[in-house]
Amino acid sequence: MLVFIALIGIAFSQNLEVFANHIHHVIFLVIFHNIFAFILGFYTAKSFGLNYQDTKTIAMETGIQNGGLGLLLIFGFFDGLGGMALLAAFWGIWDVFSGIALASYWGKKRNIKILIK
Repeated sequence: MLVFIALIGIAFSQNLEVFANHIHHVIFLVIFHNIFAFILGFYTAKSFGLNYQDTKTIAMETGIQNGGLGLLLIFGFFDGLGGMALLAAFWGIWDVFSGIALASYWGKKRNIKILIK
């Protein structure tokens, strides 16, 4: 996780001006894609009859995409095209944030159930 965050941080810091000028173009797409992926992963796993723990795992795996790998590919093969790098950097940052938020929610929900029992 630290390497992933470091890669995103480096790419983000080198393209801060591009990010500031164009974030309004990608923010909705990234957030919508991420939320849709969490929901799609959760309900697809549920439709296959997986238990709740496995359903949450599939939702997390589907919702958290590999933004770090995307950045490496963009800088390695596409010479760091600004729009592509911006999208991958924000995607990576948002995925980490949303994944931690969802995991925290599910963790608190589990802890409440344990306390009630």
